[in-house]
Amino acid sequence: MLFNSAHFLVFFPMVVAAYYSIPQRFRWALLLASSCYFYMVFIPKYILILFALILIDYAAGIAIEKSTGPRRQTLLFVSLAANVGMLGFFKYFNFLNDNLTSVLSALHLSNPAGHLDILLPIGLSFHTFQSMSYTIEVYRGNQRAERHLGIYALYVLFFPQLVAGPIERPQNLLHQFREEKAFEYDRVVDGLKLMAWGFFKKMVIADRLAVLVDHVYSAPQARNGAELALATYFFAFQIYCDFSGYSDIAIGAAQVLGIGLMNNFNRPYFSKNVAEFWKRWHISLSSWFRDYLYIPLGGNRTGRARWYFNLFLTFLVSGIWHGANWTYLLWGAIHGTYLVFSIATRSVRERVAHWARLDDFPGVRKLLGVFVTFHLVTFAWIAFRAKSIGEAWIVVGKIFDFGSWRMPADLGLGRREIALALLSIAFMEMVHLLERHRNIRHMLKEKPASIRGLVYAGMILSILFFGRFNSRSFIYFQF
Repeated sequence: MLFNSAHFLVFFPMVVAAYYSIPQRFRWALLLASSCYFYMVFIPKYILILFALILIDYAAGIAIEKSTGPRRQTLLFVSLAANVGMLGFFKYFNFLNDNLTSVLSALHLSNPAGHLDILLPIGLSFHTFQSMSYTIEVYRGNQRAERHLGIYALYVLFFPQLVAGPIERPQNLLHQFREEKAFEYDRVVDGLKLMAWGFFKKMVIADRLAVLVDHVYSAPQARNGAELALATYFFAFQIYCDFSGYSDIAIGAAQVLGIGLMNNFNRPYFSKNVAEFWKRWHISLSSWFRDYLYIPLGGNRTGRARWYFNLFLTFLVSGIWHGANWTYLLWGAIHGTYLVFSIATRSVRERVAHWARLDDFPGVRKLLGVFVTFHLVTFAWIAFRAKSIGEAWIVVGKIFDFGSWRMPADLGLGRREIALALLSIAFMEMVHLLERHRNIRHMLKEKPASIRGLVYAGMILSILFFGRFNSRSFIYFQF
């Protein structure tokens, strides 16, 4: 079920009303049933995959807790292999098999394994990572194994963050399903405000920008550099508003139900360097890779060469996690290169900054860092958005061929729509600036009721009048 659909507009109030109307001991069952229904609206049979993984990890968690020595490692390996195996089959089998077919064809050989007609279950990458975090934390002794199968199933299936995160840890989420949640007006309204902000980012900004981006990137070879540059800048804001908008709706919906989810975005385009960007962008995933891949590899507690390898490999895996395409691997490699280069040249860059007397102008230095970081990240988005590496190369070549730039034309959006998109982005960034020191929702609480009412009414009306109600899927659903 899409958040931005009429179906959800009916579903969510019904769940909330029922949730606060029944005793606490039955609420987990209501949320589990609601979550199953929420997921089955997409492709019903694929919920069987989740049920299978839930049973495996539930049993593995209990067995790991009871075991000692090598048996614990074996049980953890079985659990992780089941999750990675399921993800690998649905997400990567055809990708690997098709590439093998191409290699064999070049050698004049045939591949006996044909292309399979399978669809990637919605959000499978998110489910598996959340499940793996549970068994890893039980293995590490940071989480008691959950004995209640229904509560554990709800941990995996909880509908607000079911298909695109945030990727939660068991320590944060599991215990909340047992706690008494009274209806608190301020908390519920605060959650609804966050949901409205998410809908604004998704429906007013992201879905509007998507029209232009899709139109231009559908045939980049027929576009000039100016058109591709504009589409690339717009994609940077489209993917941010699309994904952070989903996260806001998810976190807000959970908050209405009294469940706290982790923050997933923190104004990432205000980052002063790429390392800071990854502390602000998709926080639940970047911290997952840090805790379960980068640090176990040795992190930065090794020699410099191994440190660089650990960092680069983590970003390569992060890239391919996003999709079975060489473009995602390239995107991960670009960010890995950024981080390694940044570390390797830190002392040189500090000396240059000192020579240029930027230390005397910290505000200028910060703005310069934000400007450079934003453009590095936006450049990498080309690989993420392009359908192939060849297409990405065409886009880069045309953008940097400044002599071929012409006034953009036939962008798929009219001037009024483009102006509205730019104004909406400016408004969003103004809000982000105000939130540097304090959450704007908390600031609004201190304002008179008349001012708060005008702000809330303005937000709702902007969504109703300027939102695009075409139930466009969220970008990260494909991952």
